[in-house]
Amino acid sequence: MACVLETPLRMSVLSEVTASSRHYVDRLFDPDPQKVLQGVMLLYLLQQETSSTELRTECAVVLGSLAMGTENNVKSLLDCHIIPALLQGLLSPELKFIEACLRCLRTIFTSPVTPEELLYTDATVIPHLMALLSRSRYTQEYICQIFSHCCKLRHWHSCGFKSSPQPLLCANGPDHQTILFNHGAVQNIAHLLSSTSYKVRMQALKCFSVLAFENPQVSMTLVNVLVDGELLPQIFVKMLQRDKPIEMQLTSAKCLTYMCRAGAIQTDDNCIVLKALPSLVRMCSKERLLEERVEGAETLAYLIETDVELQRIASITDHLIAMLSDYFKYPSSVSAITDIKRLDHDLKHAHELRQAAFKLYASLGANDEDIRKKIIETENMMDRIVNGLSESSIKVRLSAVRCLHSLSRSVQQLRTSFQDHAVWKPLMKVLQNAPDEVLVVASSTLCNLLLEFSPSKEPILESGAIELLCSLTQSENLALRVNGIWALMNMAFQAEQKIKADILQGLSTEQLFQLLSDSDVNVLMKTLGLLRNLLSTRPHIDQIMSTHGKQIMQAVTLILEGEHNIEVKEQTLCILANIADGTTAKELIMTNDDILQKIKYYMSHSNAKLQLAAMFCISNLIWNEEEGSQERQDKLRDIGVVDILHKLSQSSDPNLCDKAKTALQQYLA
Repeated sequence: MACVLETPLRMSVLSEVTASSRHYVDRLFDPDPQKVLQGVMLLYLLQQETSSTELRTECAVVLGSLAMGTENNVKSLLDCHIIPALLQGLLSPELKFIEACLRCLRTIFTSPVTPEELLYTDATVIPHLMALLSRSRYTQEYICQIFSHCCKLRHWHSCGFKSSPQPLLCANGPDHQTILFNHGAVQNIAHLLSSTSYKVRMQALKCFSVLAFENPQVSMTLVNVLVDGELLPQIFVKMLQRDKPIEMQLTSAKCLTYMCRAGAIQTDDNCIVLKALPSLVRMCSKERLLEERVEGAETLAYLIETDVELQRIASITDHLIAMLSDYFKYPSSVSAITDIKRLDHDLKHAHELRQAAFKLYASLGANDEDIRKKIIETENMMDRIVNGLSESSIKVRLSAVRCLHSLSRSVQQLRTSFQDHAVWKPLMKVLQNAPDEVLVVASSTLCNLLLEFSPSKEPILESGAIELLCSLTQSENLALRVNGIWALMNMAFQAEQKIKADILQGLSTEQLFQLLSDSDVNVLMKTLGLLRNLLSTRPHIDQIMSTHGKQIMQAVTLILEGEHNIEVKEQTLCILANIADGTTAKELIMTNDDILQKIKYYMSHSNAKLQLAAMFCISNLIWNEEEGSQERQDKLRDIGVVDILHKLSQSSDPNLCDKAKTALQQYLA
């Protein structure tokens, strides 16, 4: 929309406007430039200090009505820099004008097309808004609503999932929660919870829910705030009472949930176990509106996600597991026949209901085998998950994969239900073409399906999984690299020589050693685990070392010399122990004086785990029954290994002592 300014708008134009005059609102964005000009002039008049307060207030009201129209309306207003104009209007001494500007700002900032950052561009805006909170109940309502919609997280945690409507990432610099907190948001908003206005209390409550979300600093502060002699958690509990509006109950439960997840309230606190959790379960019942059931289930999923005891309590509260099966029954056949409006409503919320149910099932089944069994025995559950994996809605697909991932932690279910329903087929399909957030969870699930006791392992291998997983190890996404190499590690465990060869060919030597030099310790550990599984059983060890021995020994040397943690070096020494167990491969160690000196060094290390791992190497090298053992024993004696064995045979650590004595017996035999 072009911002061309001409003569001021006639008062007669404004006189025809009311907040509900949609005809006028639509006309302001008519393709006819003359009509568009009227909308521009409203903004012009708003900024003219020579205009009367009444006229400027009317302009703000009409612009607010305009912002209630289409998203294109809002975009056009943003293009005309309406936000700086309205923020400037807040400096006026006239309360009615300030309220009109805030109401318009509220409408614009609640639009999905408005960048939240526009509120934070000028550092003086937030403190000024805090000061305006005391002016009237309308300033309180509108400012709290603006804060709620413009408070976004800077940090995103990749593990687990976000179960409630999500704050998103914001740009570099302090996140919005921190900015609001540092400008006294908690202190300025807390007393509004005792306001006589329900709207003010609700907006203050919503503000606290977004401030507390994944924020220990805010949550720890909130837990100690007093309002009229009562601590905030006690006030939130009172707002959970059944005689309060559902919106208030839900938002109070969110506040307690977020404070609990942030560590400010213990998971066994009565306000969680006896108040918040049962209230959220109640929100999942048939009696509630579909929107409330979605919000209740998602918030409950987030509350119990990481706590085993809360998962158990929730699973036996009000038949929750069975109750959630009803979430999959929309739209109902009855509504399709009797009520078109109802059908439209059900269709709109059907995806959200399924997404919420899958999320809550995923949290419920995260740890307890009995709960997983109950979930899977729920009516058509596995069919629903399989169908969910191919839904058009990306959110439903993601939640279905998370649910499958949670249930895949069960050895029993991997062997039964997962095999009966061939869940690996739709899972592999998901992995072929999906956004990273889905790929991360789907590949984690695949890791479980590739464990050696899983009947799905063989058909997954036959479907071309190796190539897919090798490609994941090259991803820039860390979680995908970890999962790709993890799945290959599981695949290689006790595998046939052909599978191991296919993995090595698919990865390529270059990629394998790139993973061994990855800066992330999880990638490094899983790659070492893969190597350890590849280098098992003597024929396989000898075969792999005959083709890749030089590079593997070079990588082992670099890791043992590098600044790595104990677990990494222990895993590396275990790989050497496997190589030492080969028939011909062990010569790659015996002819490498540098490696022999390193094994000797770790035999005398201060860490018992590293000593024991080094001892395994020595035992495999000197074992009497194998050809060439005498020459190997002599060489190791010459470099001082026997002296160290004698010392270790006196160790107070029983494992080290026994291993040293066993090794010495090989010299005496």
